[in-house]
Amino acid sequence: MAEELTPATPDESEEPIKQRKNGLYPGVSDELAENMKSGWADTELRDLRPIPQAAETAARRAALSARFPGERLVIPAGNLKTRSNDTEYAFRASVEYAYLTGNQTEDGVLVLEPTAEGHEPTIYLLPRSDRANGEFWLDGQGELWVGRRHSLTEAGTLYGIPASDVRELAGALREATGPVRVVRGYDAGIEAALTDKVTAERDEELRVFLSEARLVKDEFEIGELQKAVDSTVRGFEDVVKVLDKAEATSERYIEGTFFLRARVEGNDVGYGTIAAAGPHACTLHWVRNDGAVRSGELLLLDAGVETHTYYTADVTRTLPVNGRFDEIQRKIYDAVYEAQEAGIAAVRPGAKYRDFHDAAQRVLAERLVEWGLVEGPVERVLELGLQRRWTLHGTGHMLGMDVHDCAAARVEAYVDGTLEPGMCLTVEPGLYFQADDLTVPEEYRGIGVRIEDDILVTDDGNRNLSAALPRRSDEVEAWMAAVKG
Repeated sequence: MAEELTPATPDESEEPIKQRKNGLYPGVSDELAENMKSGWADTELRDLRPIPQAAETAARRAALSARFPGERLVIPAGNLKTRSNDTEYAFRASVEYAYLTGNQTEDGVLVLEPTAEGHEPTIYLLPRSDRANGEFWLDGQGELWVGRRHSLTEAGTLYGIPASDVRELAGALREATGPVRVVRGYDAGIEAALTDKVTAERDEELRVFLSEARLVKDEFEIGELQKAVDSTVRGFEDVVKVLDKAEATSERYIEGTFFLRARVEGNDVGYGTIAAAGPHACTLHWVRNDGAVRSGELLLLDAGVETHTYYTADVTRTLPVNGRFDEIQRKIYDAVYEAQEAGIAAVRPGAKYRDFHDAAQRVLAERLVEWGLVEGPVERVLELGLQRRWTLHGTGHMLGMDVHDCAAARVEAYVDGTLEPGMCLTVEPGLYFQADDLTVPEEYRGIGVRIEDDILVTDDGNRNLSAALPRRSDEVEAWMAAVKG
């Protein structure tokens, strides 16, 4: 990785260039600085069209405007975060900002200024790197280091929002008057500029509204979720094809194989891939992925591709590494499959959100009583939550731009709410028998099974977006055999 000199920030351009400690160049000569200012072609893009979701983001801003009339609303994208020394983590814009703009640029801020008719939006961004002061080639975030930025004119065309220089925003916000709300936790500089103008309670109302606005997906979002799922299905097929290589190495071969699909067809993985083989499947969020992959054991793969617009799939399959379930594995797997079938059947408009969870948990409790692992009757088990020793987690969650989407929504609007067409959620029951659990037969210990699909609520029921991946145990075996060729 190349080293750059670090100049002053653009608004301090009269300051001398700051040299990196241990850099190989002592500075920049006047002659070189002058040479770098000229001789560059005009690269302004003049044939741009609005992004595909421009109409949807405009409608979302209109709904936000209607909810908070007369108030200035500030929604930051966030800033780069240091990974170590002078390297940063890959940037991902805040969901609230990306949802309202479609833009994914670090340091961006959307401001909705109140007007008599509603609000006037402005997207504040860094403009093109300055050629006059050398920023474009000397600054670590200059365009010759990290790539070309859109000009403010280009950004205005792409996102359908007038664009201004973000470096001027903090000062303007300090001088602003009138009620204001900001989405907190993303941009400390913007929050500092508003510190005497906002309250935590009012800002939380803004965050909650934007979370609840995402509960029902529009047609663009549903299309993106299907894209994410379709790529995820291909990623699972990729993994099955290389299970022999994973046996020769570790779970990380599985993680890396799926990641390749995510990066080729999408933006990234939507969350850390869980490639849990053998007893690791009993650790719900096993992301170390450094364990052995052994024939005769199960692989629990929980993974999702994130699209270029940030919508993520979230799919889990539990697969026999050698392609065939043994008797005990099939018994446990089939119980989870039956529970998932009951859960999916309960997803429909007008149903309570909790219904799919309750339906799946009832089936699992019935099997645990039937197997003699817990004393019945089933109603007692469910009332006391005794099945949770082996089921552990809730049966699903909302899905969208976050893998656990809409997390800031009010309880009455989410977990105590009612399903509506356009909602998308996961149904993912599981059974996990820990390797050290002395309350179950020895042959159960170390077996973990989860089956998870992404379910869209439709006008007349539901649609399984991930139905292309087989779920029934015999179909899983036939699919694996076909994929392996």
